[in-house]
Formats: sequence, C-alpha cells, structure tokens
Amino acid sequence: MEQRAFGNTGLTVSALGFGAGHIGRDEMTEREAEQVLNTVLELGITLIDTARGYGHSEERIGRHLAHRRQEFVLSTKVGYGVEGFEDWTGPTITAGVERALKTLQTDYLDIVHLHSCPLEVLQRGDVVEALVRAKEAGKIRVAAYSGENEALQYAIETGAFGSLQFSVNLCDQRVIDAGLQLAQENGLGVIAKRPLANAPWRFAERPVGEYAEEYWVRLQQMNLTPGDLSWDEFALRFTAYLPGVHTCIAGTSRLDNLKRNADILAQGPLPEAVMAHVRETFKANDQEWVGQI
Repeated sequence: MEQRAFGNTGLTVSALGFGAGHIGRDEMTEREAEQVLNTVLELGITLIDTARGYGHSEERIGRHLAHRRQEFVLSTKVGYGVEGFEDWTGPTITAGVERALKTLQTDYLDIVHLHSCPLEVLQRGDVVEALVRAKEAGKIRVAAYSGENEALQYAIETGAFGSLQFSVNLCDQRVIDAGLQLAQENGLGVIAKRPLANAPWRFAERPVGEYAEEYWVRLQQMNLTPGDLSWDEFALRFTAYLPGVHTCIAGTSRLDNLKRNADILAQGPLPEAVMAHVRETFKANDQEWVGQI
C-alpha cells in the first residue's frame, strides 16, 4: 500500500484510507468489527476515519485497536452530540475531544475535524478557537475541517486548519480547481471522501430518496463510461491519484470489498488521457453541481 506525506502535517497516510462508518452499525457484531479493523491494518491501510455520529464506531476502534495505536493515523470529528452541551459551541468542541480520547482509548488524536460545520458557525470563531486550543494542549496533532463549498473555502482562508476532508469523485469535481488546488498550495493534508460517489451505477433507474440519487443524476447527464474497467476501479483510481489528494476513504463492512479496494489502488493512476477525459466531461455538463455534504 502506497504511503504518502500528509501535506505539511508531519503525518504519513496510506493512499487508501478506511471510512469507519459501517463498523458503527448495530447489525455488525463485535467479532465482525474486530476482524475488519485488524484486516485494515494488515493490508497496510494506515488512515482510519471515524466520527462522533457513526454509531458504535469510535467505541469499537478503541476496543479492538487500542493495542495497535502506533500503527495507524486516527481521524475523527466533533461538534455535536455531547451530553449536556449545546451543539456547535466552543465548550462542545472541548468536551467532544475529551470524549473521543476516552472512547477511542488513546492519549492523543491525530486529526480532529469540525464535522460539516456551517459557515456561520465558522465565522463566529469560538469553535475554531476551541479546536486550536486542543491542538496547543497536545490532545490533537492536526486541527481539521470537513465540509464543502463556501464553508470549505472560508475554512482554508482562516489558516487555522492543517488538513481538510471533502467530497471529490467522478461526479463531484468542482472542488478540484478550487479547494483542492488551494489546499495543495498551502500544504494542507487532504482526505477525499466519497471516492466511489456512493456507487450510483448500481441503479438502473433514478434511486429517488437514496444517498446516491444526486450523483446518479449527474452521471446520467455526463454519459460517462468506465471503458474496460469496472466502475469501482474507475472511480477509486480517479480520486486517489488526483494531485493534492493524500488519501481517499472508502467504507465497508465486508472483508472482500476491503481487499478489493486495496488491490485496485495497487493498479496506480488512470492513464493521463482518461483523467483528462473525465475532467472535460464533467466541465462540459456541469450545471452548478456543488459539493455534496
């Protein structure tokens, strides 16, 4: 598994990261979660991304990987859902960091994001200041922002964050010439989420109400095809090898999918002509397609 410097943060991450949302679900057993998490590390995947809102995810990572803490970069998210605190206030950030440290059974958190924090909250300043104070206290290594569009742009301009997480994929490319380029210029670490674009190719007809609906509409408009590749390989290799992307997080509860994703990344980047075609096709069909939160 290819390992990359994570911007100017001093961290190193794998080109493929693990999105740990699936392992937080009630229907997944503890034994299954343990097996998936340990297989992640055995495959050389060194970035694990979780969040306060991902069910049992943080708890299970702490339970099953605390003894392997030095083997991976731990990324989580805060801002809401802390008992006794109002969402999106400075004290909530502070309490959220403390809670994550305890739940994840660790003395420090590598990357902590403000999770889809609204623009007006960022502009107020108190949540950003609280996250920076947690970094100054040594509780987190990198203060980060996860979000899209105007809020993402503002977050970059503050200079307060060392890394970012946002959607970038075949169907969500506007950020490539905006936030991604600016992040690269400023040496920020970048975690690309939704590299598989929620797999809209699974649906023969518009999946109304499904998470993939917006991307399905875009893909139909673009009339893009993967050629001789499978859709998942086409999508993953596109995102993972965009200049400025350090890791792309894909989540799954299945070991076969996990191993397949690792095998796909080992194939390297798509040919330059294919990358150029994908970019041109998006631009030719773009109908003010903003980043999906």
